[in-house]
Amino acid sequence: MSYRTADSLPPVTLDDVRGAQKMLTGVARVTAMEGSRHLTQLVGAPVHFKCENLQRTGSFKLRGAYVRIAGLLPEERAAGVVAASAGNHAQGVALASSLLGVRSTVFMPKGAPLPKISATRDYGAEVRLHGQVVDETLAAAQEYAAGTGAVFIHPFDHCDIIAGQGTVGLEILEQCPEVRTIVVGIGGGGLAAGIATAVKALRPDVRIVGVQAAGAAAYPPSLAAGHPVAVDNPATMADGIKVGRPGDVPFRIIGDLVDEIRTVTEDELATALLLCLERAKLVVEPAGASPVAALLSDPGAFEGPVVAVLSGGNVDPLLLQRVLRHGMAAQGRYLAVRLRLTDRPGALATLLGVLSVVDANVLDVSHVRTDPRLGLTEAEVELHLETKGTVHCVEVGQALREAGYTVIG
Repeated sequence: MSYRTADSLPPVTLDDVRGAQKMLTGVARVTAMEGSRHLTQLVGAPVHFKCENLQRTGSFKLRGAYVRIAGLLPEERAAGVVAASAGNHAQGVALASSLLGVRSTVFMPKGAPLPKISATRDYGAEVRLHGQVVDETLAAAQEYAAGTGAVFIHPFDHCDIIAGQGTVGLEILEQCPEVRTIVVGIGGGGLAAGIATAVKALRPDVRIVGVQAAGAAAYPPSLAAGHPVAVDNPATMADGIKVGRPGDVPFRIIGDLVDEIRTVTEDELATALLLCLERAKLVVEPAGASPVAALLSDPGAFEGPVVAVLSGGNVDPLLLQRVLRHGMAAQGRYLAVRLRLTDRPGALATLLGVLSVVDANVLDVSHVRTDPRLGLTEAEVELHLETKGTVHCVEVGQALREAGYTVIG
């Protein structure tokens, strides 16, 4: 495949995507399409998950990376490749390079999750840790490319990358030919641009909805301005779509072919991740859960059948623990309260008895007696409770107050 500039027409074609699909035969999995009964009830129409979280390396990134590297000239392959990524692109490049017999070096931020660093090494790449944020890591990788002659493999801003990601769109049309809406997360834009290229060429009636995290939403202001605009200090737990500036090539495609861009909050992402785990039994990273978050936040806005692309499942276990806890809190299933009680024998047991009556499960208790804010006979207790929803949380607070406890927060 030849590289086209962002000024050429068109940057990526259906033929490019079909060529990528042939190239990926036997390399990338045709990932499963799973129905979601819960979301189907909410939306009022069939909702399906396109499970790229079950792809090799745990995300769709292998598709584009393999197509890009496979298209290199022999002398370019001999020089090796270099990439910068916090995780998914790193693993895609590492595995693609190993399969093609190409030496790869991957720069990752110093704070990248250890499982992602370990997986990238296991797939055959030399990993170099540099910088605290991806922008610093990206600069280091580009400097390395300039100094060594290695080919820089951009995570989203290249036509071959977009063509590879577009194979997801072809699979969606094959697996769910009656689809009316496709919902996909957007970071730099490679996946959404590829899917839109393939789907709109074959089914222009299908609505494509892109989803960004509200704290890292560069596409709405960029589309309004008519050119890519950088967002200062993008902030979201969804590191897979935490990109400060759209890519030039995908930006143009998305501007032409994607029908709508929506944003979701951190609470909505956490709730969506929890739903995927509990209802669908699927481990999905926050970026991969962003389409589900959009469906949950406004279920009536989507014409079905709907396909939500679960773009990845590479979530750090420590982050997963925090996100699940946050998601439970957002649903009213986790409650933290601080209260004061008289410091006497049996006082804590009496308090726990009140909670038992209202069927609140105590997960953790912190008991403080020595604090200048407390009276001589007072103690402060912080309780972490498992509850059954927002109504139950109100009932717990009311029961504590009726029992005479001063609830601080």
